[in-house]
Amino acid sequence: MQARKSLRDIKASKEQGKKITMLTAYDASMAGLFHSCGVDILLVGDSLGMVVLGYESTVPVTMAEMLHHCSAVRRGAPDGFVVGDMPYGSYQTDTRTAVENGIRFLKEAGVDAVKLEGGVEVCETVSALGRAGVPVMGHIGLTPQTAAQSGGYTVQGKDDGSARRLLQEAKALEEAGVFAIVLECIPAGLAKVISQSLSVPTIGIGAGADCDGQVLVSHDLLGIFVRFTPRFVKKYADLAPIISQAVTDYVNEVAEGSFPAEEHSFEGQFNYTELLQK
Repeated sequence: MQARKSLRDIKASKEQGKKITMLTAYDASMAGLFHSCGVDILLVGDSLGMVVLGYESTVPVTMAEMLHHCSAVRRGAPDGFVVGDMPYGSYQTDTRTAVENGIRFLKEAGVDAVKLEGGVEVCETVSALGRAGVPVMGHIGLTPQTAAQSGGYTVQGKDDGSARRLLQEAKALEEAGVFAIVLECIPAGLAKVISQSLSVPTIGIGAGADCDGQVLVSHDLLGIFVRFTPRFVKKYADLAPIISQAVTDYVNEVAEGSFPAEEHSFEGQFNYTELLQK
């Protein structure tokens, strides 16, 4: 089990040229397992809306749902560095609401930091959260919470204008006080330029190998989420058919009476058939 990391450790990884690993976790058992494998950051992503709760997007996810799952992850990995996604609507309305909700993540769920999506438009919120003692991870490029309004789930920064805008947003977020920035679905060359332009770490997802770290949705990595697989995902396992076969075997064995077998049962010292004679 690795020692609990600090913000200083995360920032120092970039200076030391050490790649950062981040993986989504939504429950205690997986959180503990991932932490024991050496994952640097456990992200309780609002992606749980799709892979755990069955929503069509991340938009419906609530504060209550995020706090519930963040608390579970903290209990499962008490020494892990846990980041909680601030869900849509929890920070967009006004700065005061954003700060109140950010504080709830730390007080009620025990996370180490929060993550929010957006560029220049959220910098004031990032600064306010920082002043309140809430560390913030930024997120630019493809931002799932507002993807429907910005052209869908497509690669961002492919032309000169949008690439310059993303670089400016990354620098603005750094100045506002984020300790790291997720770069999602942007060209690898642009991600490299942004990473080299910042003193804070970048964590890529569909952004090439030159980011300071990488993140994946654990259900994608493990091959559990079967509705679709983004192009940038590498499946390190394909567990869906294995799970399906195991459950099918269980159903069949119960139906035919071969489970539970003798080794799965308990015996007492009383002749229980005598109960029927009384």
